[in-house]
Amino acid sequence: MENAMRAISPADLKQTGPCTWDIPRSFRNDMRATARLFADQPMLDHLFGERALEQLVNMTTLPGVQEPALAMPDIHQGYGFPIGGVAAIRADEGVISPGGVGYDINCGVRLLASEVSHGEIRDRLPALATQIQRDVPTGVGRAGRITLDEHAMDLVLNTGLRWAIGAGHGDEADAEVVEERGCLAAANANTVPDRAKKRGADQLGTLGAGNHFLELQRVERIYDQECGRAFGLFEGQVTVLIHTGSRGLGHQTCTEYVRRMDVTMANYGITLPDRELSCAPFHSPEGQDYFHAMAAAANFAWCNRQVITHEVRDAWKRVLGSNQPLAIVYDVSHNIAKLEEHRGVPCIVHRKGATRAFGPGHPELPERYRTTGQPVFIPGSMGTASYVLAGTETAMRESFGSACHGAGRELSRHKAKKTISYDQLRASLRLAGIEVRAGSARGLIEEAPEAYKAVDEVVDVTAQIGIARKVARLRPIAIIKG
Repeated sequence: MENAMRAISPADLKQTGPCTWDIPRSFRNDMRATARLFADQPMLDHLFGERALEQLVNMTTLPGVQEPALAMPDIHQGYGFPIGGVAAIRADEGVISPGGVGYDINCGVRLLASEVSHGEIRDRLPALATQIQRDVPTGVGRAGRITLDEHAMDLVLNTGLRWAIGAGHGDEADAEVVEERGCLAAANANTVPDRAKKRGADQLGTLGAGNHFLELQRVERIYDQECGRAFGLFEGQVTVLIHTGSRGLGHQTCTEYVRRMDVTMANYGITLPDRELSCAPFHSPEGQDYFHAMAAAANFAWCNRQVITHEVRDAWKRVLGSNQPLAIVYDVSHNIAKLEEHRGVPCIVHRKGATRAFGPGHPELPERYRTTGQPVFIPGSMGTASYVLAGTETAMRESFGSACHGAGRELSRHKAKKTISYDQLRASLRLAGIEVRAGSARGLIEEAPEAYKAVDEVVDVTAQIGIARKVARLRPIAIIKG
């Protein structure tokens, strides 16, 4: 165990590519795979002051982990896995770990594309932002307009987007461009804890707090014209980015399964360096129950983003008097574990703060994206920019079909509150021409641009490695937060 506790120094990393660094299995005697990090030198230097690299190494101790365990350029300290961690674990002999998914199961991002330019709605933007804030509840514990009884809750958990479409919150065109069509077939509502269901009963259609947001943006630049056309994007266009997940339901589900696995892990002879990695064999009763519950919580999250989409569309029509559509470009999860085949091996791919980035030709992609690769969305911090990328064949070979999910935190929420001025933040956003609708000063400060890494650098590293390619850059014009 003394070896397992040894701190990681710059000398322990071996550079194997321009932005690729390995911590070899020889670093610790409990490692089962190489730990690989995608980062440039400045990103790397920052990591030695926190636990993220230690958490990356700890990922390699999980039974069944495949070579290598990965961290994306937006890596920072998380629970169990670092945020930005990706681990493919053999389904036949490996484990599943709630800490490899996270508390906000299927936290993800959805991009909507309008048919209008920024100039056409600039004067009505304040009214639009205010209406969306009224219609989409934000903040901790805020209830939505829908309250699910036990039967309806089970339908949401088991059928995902099918429930939302049946309830009039979308149509088949929406389902076509949602990852997994918005429904994981493994879902089983009976495995979701009762307390989780109660917490989620009134939370469909709510944004929540923390780093969740709803942002109106303009397409500032198209890097790949062909891909941009396939995604339905053009320069000057107004888009809407929705970032939220499974709310209290997902958090409670993770909490209870972490506790359960913490108690039963020893029964399977599993010893790990960090109890936050508590896990169970994938094919064990505990492993299967969590997998089914996680899938159900993921379905809840897709329904949540769909109901929010419906509310945004209604606000758009009321304020702009327009029946022009807000079409979904795509919807991706970045906190999930999915059964996929990589290198001929069925694996449970844990993506914790990482986005699926399947390349061209993959059979699971919608037909319209078979030639381009999957849309990948990389939100920046409010006030900077967000990116649209496309998955690549390199990602399929090098990162288990994965890319990063955002800019990645650089300051903790506590430090952000101590160092960032609310008045100066509001003034800087106003000077940039960004409408802000926030439920609290604290929530705004915690998510200030200064608290995050530079998204341009994160995306540049991602593109340089080749696991996703740039398609478009989006600038915020209005921000709605809890």
